[in-house]
Amino acid sequence: MTRFLKNNPFWLLAALAILVAALYWGLLATDRYVSRAHIVLQSPEINPASLNVSSLLSGTSGSGDLLLLKDHLESVAMLRSLQEDLDLRSHYSNNDIDFLARLESADVPIETFHKYMQGRINIVFDDYASLLKVEVQAYTPEMAQQITQALLEEGERHMNLMGQRLAEEQVDFIDEQAQILEKRLYNARDRMLEFQNEKGLVAPAQTIEAIFGTVSRLQAELALLNARIKALSSYQSASSPEIRRLREEASAMEEQIRIEQDKLARQSGDSLNKVSAEYKTLEMRADFALELYSNTLTALESTRIEAARKLKQVSILEYPTLPEYPIKPERLYNITVFALITLLITAILQLIVTVVRDHRD
Repeated sequence: MTRFLKNNPFWLLAALAILVAALYWGLLATDRYVSRAHIVLQSPEINPASLNVSSLLSGTSGSGDLLLLKDHLESVAMLRSLQEDLDLRSHYSNNDIDFLARLESADVPIETFHKYMQGRINIVFDDYASLLKVEVQAYTPEMAQQITQALLEEGERHMNLMGQRLAEEQVDFIDEQAQILEKRLYNARDRMLEFQNEKGLVAPAQTIEAIFGTVSRLQAELALLNARIKALSSYQSASSPEIRRLREEASAMEEQIRIEQDKLARQSGDSLNKVSAEYKTLEMRADFALELYSNTLTALESTRIEAARKLKQVSILEYPTLPEYPIKPERLYNITVFALITLLITAILQLIVTVVRDHRD
């Protein structure tokens, strides 16, 4: 056996490595407690018909919001917040922890600390179930649970803060647009009043309808008058006083009809049809400005409500657990995997050495 090991030192090194690994994971490795939580994000609605500012979150919804939350939970900013609340550096650099698993020092740079914590805080996005699975490893059950709870609370606060900031920016923008549309509405109203005063007409359309009625009535009376003149001409002389009087009335009536029709339409000057068209345009602009202003005020109030309320709520499917026994490290699993890999590498190296010896011989 001694000769075999002397001729094959790789197996001796492998045996020593496996022995060291077994001693470390079997006796020296510090127990780690794991706290878990499963969460989803929900957006409570006040009024489905109102403007929904939740969609302002970078255009994301559902899984997109969860990915934003996951990114924040794994960020350096989150780590700094946890450090302020729970003093993670002191916990993970405790001298009671084995030298391979503990943080080098409580004063390590934030980059080193963040890299270390990535091995202790694991956040997985389940695309199928659309939820986040949070898993935190710590060296006491209470600390593991506290870190998990702090992650959920800070994550919810961050998502609401981001949504409310976007909503407040939207409020400022809509408020500015409302002021612009208010001026536009007042200008349109003033132009309409100036036009009415200039033309001396409050409602040109109604004036045109009245003139149409007058012209129609005069034309009907003229038709009756012409019929009467024709009937009298059948038995009276054209120069008779009565026929002359009737013809003068008919002539005056025709002149009045021409005057009334000239008010409605003529080639030059301010005819009523032109005045009515201009007034209609001004009225439509004023109505449109009023509708825009009204819609903007509605959107403004809806957005203010959205900005003031909680936009995102972390719904917990599995609350942060308080571990009862350590499940990390997986001692037997680690020893077995390490031994198999070591033996495999040793066998490959031994095979290479044997091939080289055979070629030399």
